[in-house]
Amino acid sequence: MGRTEEHTEGAGPFITRLTWRLAEGGTAVWESRAARKRGTLAVRPAGASTSGALRADPVTLDRLRGLNNATAASFTLGGLLFALGAALAQFGIGGPLASAAVYFAGGLLFSVGGYAALLQAINAPRRKGTADALVTPRWNRWSYEPGRIDWLSTFILFVGTLVFGVDLLDSFLQGLTTQQENRLVWAPDMIGCLMFLISGHLAVVEVCHGRPRILARDLGWWIVAVNQLGSALFMVSALAAFVRPETGSPVNVDIANWGTLAGAVCFTVGGVLQSFERP
Repeated sequence: MGRTEEHTEGAGPFITRLTWRLAEGGTAVWESRAARKRGTLAVRPAGASTSGALRADPVTLDRLRGLNNATAASFTLGGLLFALGAALAQFGIGGPLASAAVYFAGGLLFSVGGYAALLQAINAPRRKGTADALVTPRWNRWSYEPGRIDWLSTFILFVGTLVFGVDLLDSFLQGLTTQQENRLVWAPDMIGCLMFLISGHLAVVEVCHGRPRILARDLGWWIVAVNQLGSALFMVSALAAFVRPETGSPVNVDIANWGTLAGAVCFTVGGVLQSFERP
């Protein structure tokens, strides 16, 4: 089918939604999140009051469904483990090594979920330039596409989980000085939190197609909003965990632990919600 005109939406150099009028009447709408998560493209025939969905091929849909399930399960379980680790630390159960081990297991799951989300962006069905159809690229385990907001958001998220891994691994070290504690544990934690916030902002821009706003009827909006809240709580926790050189103790242990626990619950809820956003 041919097209006669286009209307693009997004932010800066990023296009998140593209609407075009078909030559035979009606419109077609491509959205980056819908294509990546559900493998769909919306088409409204001339005279119709509602839009239908054209889907990618069955093999692609199965792959997207599998990656979505892996992402949802990893962040759900990883969030639960982070919440458990924070609870152990807050109530002094099992000592610091016990909470560190639980945190590290949760961090590994976050990294698995981050990579699965990146794979979903890499292998998302693409809009065919001259028709109301989706085409699937050859399966890849890696790509470099910083011009796509979905790729950039998931890439930064994945790198953030790896940086968190450095922080969580260093937390096993004993007998660190205050300077070493801040350099090896606190600094990677702050960088990871910042990357989570940047990734979450890009995800919000993607789902809102530009300026952040409330989209209460959009499941994708709820997922990114809850995850962004979790990222903000992680950042609050990280700020409170800074070890003051003059005292050798964190700024506020309670805020650090409860902030981590609340943020982890947000990621757990986001993971559960994401299990429903699938082909």
